[in-house]
Amino acid sequence: MDFDLSELLAARRGESFALHERFLNPQQPKVLRAIGFDKTYTRAEGAYLFDADGRDYLDFLSGFGVFAAGRNHPVVRKALHDALDAGLAEWVQFDCPPLPGLLAERLLARAPGLDRVFFCNSGAEAVEAALKFARHATGRSRILYCDKGFHGLSLGALSANGSAEFRDGFGPLLAGTQLRFGDLDALAAELRAGDVAALIVEPIQGHGMAIAPDGYLTAAAELLHAHGALLICDEVQTGLGRTGSFLAYQAESVRPDIVTVAKALSGGYVPVGAMLATERVFSSVYSSMDRVMVHSSTFKGGTLAMAAGLAVLSVLESEDLMGNAARVGAELRTALTDLSTRYDVLGEVRGRGLMIGLEFTRPAARRDRAVWSMLRKARVGLFSQMIVAGLFHRHRILTQVSGDHMEVIKLLPPLIIGAAEAQRFVTALADVLDDATKPGGLPWEFGRTLIARAVQR
Repeated sequence: MDFDLSELLAARRGESFALHERFLNPQQPKVLRAIGFDKTYTRAEGAYLFDADGRDYLDFLSGFGVFAAGRNHPVVRKALHDALDAGLAEWVQFDCPPLPGLLAERLLARAPGLDRVFFCNSGAEAVEAALKFARHATGRSRILYCDKGFHGLSLGALSANGSAEFRDGFGPLLAGTQLRFGDLDALAAELRAGDVAALIVEPIQGHGMAIAPDGYLTAAAELLHAHGALLICDEVQTGLGRTGSFLAYQAESVRPDIVTVAKALSGGYVPVGAMLATERVFSSVYSSMDRVMVHSSTFKGGTLAMAAGLAVLSVLESEDLMGNAARVGAELRTALTDLSTRYDVLGEVRGRGLMIGLEFTRPAARRDRAVWSMLRKARVGLFSQMIVAGLFHRHRILTQVSGDHMEVIKLLPPLIIGAAEAQRFVTALADVLDDATKPGGLPWEFGRTLIARAVQR
């Protein structure tokens, strides 16, 4: 009997949440139901998701940054169909297929100063490779990382995670030291011991949306190199046009020793990660023929992943998505900053390109403080979650809180959005903020949803 995916999905329609509860992480459906995000999306296109009733949802999350080119982009789809139709020999292991070489060539052309690429399956794997290569190239073991930094959840990446909620219960971890993000004095002090292999840092942190101070990366690289250590720039979320340049660190003149990318490189279809490094770093690991497999992965350089990556790079260039991210991002930040002058609970708008953070703060007017204080007392970050819920339920816009115990919302729309999508978000946020501090408005809706969902469970 032939396997028919459409038939299987039709036969099991409506069982998604039950299947997750029974066989996968049972907390996922609980959380989604609690905040009223338990929707079933039937299709997606560009910057929009659609439910079974045909209602559109504006996606300002884009799969944590995966869908830079939008969902179901026709160029990426065609590349994958072409790759399947070609019937290429896959994962021979003892061969040198063309697609990984072609994708590496195009990535490196956009990253001057880096010479070679290792392909893998995710951002976390790329970070694991970066940590291993840095330790081998320097002969040192200690990794420096930043508070609130996020680099993945596998063991090595977790050892460089600056958020305690992810680390708790999984130790002991690899040797490392946490620094305050942007603190050059702290970096200099740690380097004096002479045992540091590298500093791993995001140019813009995904958790909390903190931006590296101007010149920080350049100065950090100079300090690191003076002490024989390396700079690793984690561009898993910030890379491939997200901030208006190909890689976020390119806003400075710095040249890191190692860079990690992933997410958007997949085109939203086939997971792929990549570690880019200098010749010096790479050749220290692959130093002889008998070390050819000293770091490898069974599924590295898969045909579909490489085809998706090549197609994404083509779309970034042909549709000027980096330029669009810079232009639309600047316009959106300006409009949101204007909102902050009307609503003092919106304390700061920050970001670059189409990676934007909205930080909420205690309102000045006494009449507006009651809701803020009540929610903060219940849980720090609950006010931001109320805003996220309001945007979703009232205006069908998908966003996320930027991290646990933070009053920050992160915006990561596809890089294809235009003025219409930006305006829809600004209008929706204004509507939500109008009611955000009124006891009978949005807080009542939010509280009622939480209570009703709790009773249902």
